[in-house]
Amino acid sequence: MLIDLARTSAAVAADSARLAKIRHLAELLSRVEPAEAEIAVAYLSGELPQRQIGVGWRTLQDLPEPRQIASASLSQVDDLLTRIKAQTGPGSQAARKDLVYELFRSVTRQEQSFLLRLLGGELRQGALNGVMIEAVAKAAATPAAEVRRALTLRGWLPAVGAAALTGGVEALRAFHLEVGQPVSPMLAQSAPNVTAALEKLGGGAVALEWKLDGVRVQAHRSGSSVSVFTRTLDDITAQVPELVEAVLGLSADDIVLDGEVIALRPDGRPEPFQVTAGRVASKIDISRLRETTPLSVFFFDALRVGGVDLLDLPDSERHAALVAAVPAELLTPRLVTADPEEGMTFFADVLRRGHEGVVMKSPATPYAAGRRGAGWIKVKPRHTLDLVVLAAEWGHGRRQGKLSNLHLGARDPESGDFVMLGKTFKGLTDELLTWQTERFLALADGPSDEWVVKVRPELVVEVAFDGVQRSPRYPGGMALRFARVLRYRPDKRAEDADTVASVRDLLY
Repeated sequence: MLIDLARTSAAVAADSARLAKIRHLAELLSRVEPAEAEIAVAYLSGELPQRQIGVGWRTLQDLPEPRQIASASLSQVDDLLTRIKAQTGPGSQAARKDLVYELFRSVTRQEQSFLLRLLGGELRQGALNGVMIEAVAKAAATPAAEVRRALTLRGWLPAVGAAALTGGVEALRAFHLEVGQPVSPMLAQSAPNVTAALEKLGGGAVALEWKLDGVRVQAHRSGSSVSVFTRTLDDITAQVPELVEAVLGLSADDIVLDGEVIALRPDGRPEPFQVTAGRVASKIDISRLRETTPLSVFFFDALRVGGVDLLDLPDSERHAALVAAVPAELLTPRLVTADPEEGMTFFADVLRRGHEGVVMKSPATPYAAGRRGAGWIKVKPRHTLDLVVLAAEWGHGRRQGKLSNLHLGARDPESGDFVMLGKTFKGLTDELLTWQTERFLALADGPSDEWVVKVRPELVVEVAFDGVQRSPRYPGGMALRFARVLRYRPDKRAEDADTVASVRDLLY
């Protein structure tokens, strides 16, 4: 029943202790119906089996009154979400809204709240992969190491969780690296600079690679068949013919590669991220897009070459296999050094070329699929802006009762107004949450609703971010990427905040 998940989600969010979260989740998973196990793990992880269903925040407005008695099963909800995703063509937006209305009319208020957070990507209850892996292992009475290994090879925790819950260790050991079946990519930790990253990696020789601001891809080839997946494991083969042709041009016909596709300008500098992302997302008129926005591909890791799995090998051996199988023009530029100055020179050159930074890799690290392995560390320059808080949204879970998600604005000197550039809830400590809730309520200004409190534009906050991209969602036509709060600036007035023009300079 959906109500069981909603109640468990609330309990997990309310309990700060990791072991308590695991206990709540395991108790529910141990009694879920086998046919609904994958759905349960997905929902409690904040995921949808359908990935994306085309429902934005506008569609989730003006919802119906809830039912008084819970009766919705997970299968019924999943079926409705599948029907919502299937709506395409003229009238699809209205059809999706009708189905969303039907879904929310069939559930209770607590279930509505759960679904709103799930569909809106706001289900932050502390049930991240590490907690969910332990909960699945506990519910299935299997070692957590077996669950992690299966996840490395399957790449989709709900499927792995369902296998563990229905088939135990035997089902988990049936997973292996299959060409055409994506695995979750290895991710990198962060360091403030090259020297700090070198120390974190042990101080010896490490590999530095360009960190491209493109779209992460995993390319699989078996014979003449090629499949390409994103970091979220979505199949984009039809959208990246340049990559498919590059992989088909390799001598190895049983291979799995990790890399990035990126749109480059004629001078070799990268286009803004949204140009690459928009090109990769487009499913129509690919031939024209190849001419107007061609994609380049760069590979930096090999998971399988010549039918041999390489996941457990150290980075140095995987890279040697990659170099042997892939021509130099398709490889991500790389330097191996233990010298901080040489590393910083390489880093500076990457930035001059317009790229994000570097990823530094220990030569001994295996491929830690789906995790931020200690052997990979990214180093990027930090952009910061002083922006004004325009509004804040009430939080969920441990932030229940606190104003959390900030609406951020830059100053427009011509009009004297503030232009919204996006939102962030990241970087806020419990102390800051308490302080800003009291301060925002004192600054409340204009009409507010149960989700958002508008405030007088007086508070300046220093925000770090990874870049600026075009966005029709906000009035200024731009949005900050991965914004996070560094600190409030009581020493600055709203009129001292950064201007829209200064933000736009970072876009072009």
